[in-house]
Amino acid sequence: MQTILQPFQTFIDKAIECIQNDPETIGLAIGGSWITKTVDAYSDIDLVLVTNQPIAPDLSQMRSYTSRFGSMLSSFRGDHVGELRLLIALYESPLLHVDIKFLTLPEFYQRVEDPIIVWERDGLLTSVIQQSEAQYPPFDFQWAEDRFWIWVHYTALKIGRGEYFEAMDFLSFVRNVVLGPMLHLKKGGLPRGVRRIETMADPADLESLRSTIARPDRDSLIDSLQACIRLYSESRDLLAPDTVHRHDAAQMAVQNYLTTL
Repeated sequence: MQTILQPFQTFIDKAIECIQNDPETIGLAIGGSWITKTVDAYSDIDLVLVTNQPIAPDLSQMRSYTSRFGSMLSSFRGDHVGELRLLIALYESPLLHVDIKFLTLPEFYQRVEDPIIVWERDGLLTSVIQQSEAQYPPFDFQWAEDRFWIWVHYTALKIGRGEYFEAMDFLSFVRNVVLGPMLHLKKGGLPRGVRRIETMADPADLESLRSTIARPDRDSLIDSLQACIRLYSESRDLLAPDTVHRHDAAQMAVQNYLTTL
């Protein structure tokens, strides 16, 4: 394990060395698999950098600050996930994927997890963690139910038109935002998409999820879409609270439509 951690620790030590003499820097913390001690040779590093004055969302400043941590090959801002405070970077020697979130101290109060603090000034990050609670966004069953049957119908239209690769992409999207999170919840975990689903889902659920993966042809896609419906319906009926309004008429209409393809 120590051999696996060494490249990560070396990078972290260099980052600490770079920031600790900067009076504007408040602290550095690590999230993700570092918290759960599940780091492996294929892990990335999730850093949280806290400063007095905001650095994000100025991309040039974000890059300039973190270029001191090592030889940065490439980087981009997290616009695609709606997080303009996130810099996603690739460093070399060794080759490391590093996500760096730039926060001010007030912003550190709103967090989805309690990261491991590796360096801080005057115990400020520790104080914030002691005074506040991390909150991971809950899975919204009503949000999913309001959309799921429309998404299924849309995918069916793509299959009918022969747009098979687009239909495959949409099935992947549904796995990530609906099916995967529900399977995580079923095992008492957080709704983290399909991350590590291979190691935490029950064998029967994993087989059901595999059946939602299609080849780019009509019959395979229809079968996979039907599998999505089955897995969603079973998971919703097991997990969703009674307050969720179920769109039974939409479900029936969409399932009937699939029989006409």
